[in-house]
Amino acid sequence: MVTFLAAIVLLIAGYFTYGKFIERVFESNQRRPTPAYTMRDDVDYLPMGTKRNSLIQLLNIAGVGPIFGPILGALYGPVAFFWIVVGCIFAGAVHDYLTGMISIRNHGAHLPQLAGKFLGRAMKHIVNAFAILLLLLVATVFVTAPAQLLSNMLPIGVALISLAIFAYYLLATLLPIDKIIGRIYPWFGALLLFSALGIGVGMVITGAPIPEMSFTNMHPDNAPIFPLLFLTISCGALSGFHATQTPIISRTTQNENNGRKIFYGMMIVEGIIAMIWAAAAMSMFHGDQTLADVLAQGGPAAVVSAVSTNMLGAIGGTLAVLGVIVLPITSGDTAFRSARMIIADYLKIDQKAMARRVAIAAPLFVLSYLLTKIDFTLLWRYFSWANQTTAVIALWVATMYLLLARKPYWITLIPALFMTMATFTYIAWAPIGFGLPLTVAYVVAALGTAAALALFMKRVKRLSGGIFAVDEPASPTAETASAGVAASLG
Repeated sequence: MVTFLAAIVLLIAGYFTYGKFIERVFESNQRRPTPAYTMRDDVDYLPMGTKRNSLIQLLNIAGVGPIFGPILGALYGPVAFFWIVVGCIFAGAVHDYLTGMISIRNHGAHLPQLAGKFLGRAMKHIVNAFAILLLLLVATVFVTAPAQLLSNMLPIGVALISLAIFAYYLLATLLPIDKIIGRIYPWFGALLLFSALGIGVGMVITGAPIPEMSFTNMHPDNAPIFPLLFLTISCGALSGFHATQTPIISRTTQNENNGRKIFYGMMIVEGIIAMIWAAAAMSMFHGDQTLADVLAQGGPAAVVSAVSTNMLGAIGGTLAVLGVIVLPITSGDTAFRSARMIIADYLKIDQKAMARRVAIAAPLFVLSYLLTKIDFTLLWRYFSWANQTTAVIALWVATMYLLLARKPYWITLIPALFMTMATFTYIAWAPIGFGLPLTVAYVVAALGTAAALALFMKRVKRLSGGIFAVDEPASPTAETASAGVAASLG
């Protein structure tokens, strides 16, 4: 159990060391007014306390990703531990912190607006469409996954449970953030923490046989570690979905100095959750019943149920499963909410009136319902690629911000280059992509990564030639405040 415990310690230490370094690089300013005050509309922009913001941020970003992803990634063996620790500290938490803080400095802007500002107007339109697609996939996945888990526990069909979840999502999407999300998330958070800590402590007390560190590929089908592992385990290591969620909280953050706890810190907590479930999956199934067998029979949901019941008993196991169910539900609701906000910003539609919120949200729910008819496994594959591609875009945005601000941009450039290579390789090689031989896919990905870097440097040269403000004025004009964040960023 040395690797598992050491990994937990490293994740916690990362928050206090590398997290502090990243905060110092960004230079947070507690005296600068945040959008929660300067753009306040009491719907999406309003100040909330750090504890509540932190908990909402955690539940927003921690869907089934840090559970289902690590369970699937556990097939590769302990190398999954390495990616969770390194990815979380040096990529995922940095990604979350900078997207959140850059959003704060730009009136709570979402990723499409930030991409347009830093990477070019064409990227604004591309990222806007891509973000909406990702959020629809996320929301759909986060309906089907908890519905299946609840159906296993209750004598109710998946279809009826799905409709109930959709009804909750609709309310959470339309009402002001402090009416439902801000009030019930503390209870959901308690259930989540019980679930994760119960499994983690249970493994330590029982001395579960968790394998020690090895870079050997243990996947039963010998699936390549690169790029598959880095897309299979996204939430818990690095996830582009988080870039769509952090602006929700950037609009409710009271003080810039709270950013490290809210954005970097909650990603570290998600990394710990991912470590616990990856370790549980590796330890519980061996001998006659392997992890691959259980996944083949019932998917990650079957692993969750078996681990929870075996580790905590019938009652504790049920509560643990409920904690797991909470995760996707508390990310699905904000996925829809984020999609509504992104579309509203793009079309410059004020969101104070309920009718306008309904007009944007209704089509999203219809599309998501239609997507539930598609095979879950196929949806997850497309979600994984779309998710990490979004992370790549967010990392390039952060790199441009740091470079133009004359700050150490290598902290995001290195993970940006690595994940650009990984996502290009996946879409070139995978059956859902172009289906090229792996060696050819590596070459194509290398050329694609080089092209991305060249386009980035071209943009750097253009922006460096004149005066470019990486941060918008702290107090927006009356026109900007009334029209919303889209008006301020064009």
